[in-house]
Amino acid sequence: MLADAQLWIQLADLSYLAAAVLFIFALKAMSSPRTARRGNLLGALGMLIAIVMTLVRTGKLGLLGLGLGMSAGEATFVFILIGLIVGAVIGAYLAVTVKMTAMPQMVAAFNGFGGLASALVVLAGVWAMPAAAADRQFMVTAAVSTLIGWVTFTGSLVAFAKLQEVVISGKPIVFSFQKFANFAALAAALLLVVLWGCFPEQRWLIVPLGLIAAGLGVLFVIPIGGADMPVIISLLNSYSGFAAAATGFVLQNSGLIVAGALVGASGLILTGLMCKAMNRSLANVLFGAVGSVIAAPGGGEQRTVRSWTAQDAAMTLEAASLVVIVPGYGLAVAQAQHAVKELATILAGRGVTVKFGIHPVAGRMPGHMNVLLAEAEVPYEQLCDIDEINADLPRADAALVIGANDVVNPAARHDKSSPLFGMPILDVDKAGTVMICKRSLNPGFAGVDNELFYAENASMLFGDAKKTVTDVVAALKG
Repeated sequence: MLADAQLWIQLADLSYLAAAVLFIFALKAMSSPRTARRGNLLGALGMLIAIVMTLVRTGKLGLLGLGLGMSAGEATFVFILIGLIVGAVIGAYLAVTVKMTAMPQMVAAFNGFGGLASALVVLAGVWAMPAAAADRQFMVTAAVSTLIGWVTFTGSLVAFAKLQEVVISGKPIVFSFQKFANFAALAAALLLVVLWGCFPEQRWLIVPLGLIAAGLGVLFVIPIGGADMPVIISLLNSYSGFAAAATGFVLQNSGLIVAGALVGASGLILTGLMCKAMNRSLANVLFGAVGSVIAAPGGGEQRTVRSWTAQDAAMTLEAASLVVIVPGYGLAVAQAQHAVKELATILAGRGVTVKFGIHPVAGRMPGHMNVLLAEAEVPYEQLCDIDEINADLPRADAALVIGANDVVNPAARHDKSSPLFGMPILDVDKAGTVMICKRSLNPGFAGVDNELFYAENASMLFGDAKKTVTDVVAALKG
């Protein structure tokens, strides 16, 4: 019987290795829109293998008559089965009902649930361990998982609320001594981690540590504005991975350690890429509160803009040889991706070359624009990153900006007083004609006026993005 148990444990370890390989291939595949769907399937398969073999290793499937010799209590198995069914039902419901425009909120919520799961598993493990059997290494890893897990959970809840703009405003929320409060909460949490490591038998320390970590998560996210949400979502995703990895050490589960480490590392890399795309440090994103002060349009001086109709835009687009479309958050809010796809199809049918310029931080999560355009079945070949499209924009006859603002603001190149200064932007102002689809002249999330609105080659298409693009399509057909 013991030999059988050892055999299944070794098989589980090999299965964890296979799952880890699938996770790595999944991450590689998800780096491109063309192979992202395959990457999701590979990752799901790897996680399925890891979960099933974890249950086998701990004997949770012994009640199914597999003869593993490691049967567990019936109540434990029932709870696991209930959790699997409830989780599957909720996941399927969300997959069917949540709109693509709400993907950032759902990603933020999933990050939070990952952190909460890690924190609750550790809490149960700590409370189940007799005080006399407390191990210093066990308690230190439990403390780290508790800290990261609760920060991830509450921080993700705040991110969800800010993205949904319910209860909490999407703008940065700042108050006096905010940075001091953040550092004080972090110092207190780290002090409790050290104390718990010195006195592992003091299990009650998990309670104040969890409360302080939960408060730290709230303080950590409330000063973040909407423009910086892609960075925060990727960072919270990284935190959820590291929390899972720490929980893996607590449970002595190599599969969880590997999966958590991969998620944590990839999230950190993505966070670095997002910061690079804005030419800002992570510290500036976390503590800069960019967007908390909104500048008045035009900075007080009188400037005029040119306003075009859908018919004007249609004539310009039809006469062009190369058209670059720049999607932004306004496109997502208006759910205009299908109308934009129809516009691109009509232009392509008339011999116009159409490309999409995708800025890394356009939208509210990494890859937000790619997801929306993929839903509308825009060909992957038309999606261009910032370096590729900037090389084409000087020879483009027309650029159509739909809902983007800060990522096309020329002030980023020359205005050293602007919070956007130094941020790589899409050079749409270098196109022959620029058409900007926007509801008003209000500043973007960075809180600064957009110089592009007043450029000599720029015209405004005021109104809802979906209606405006639909009108342009109708004018082209007519």
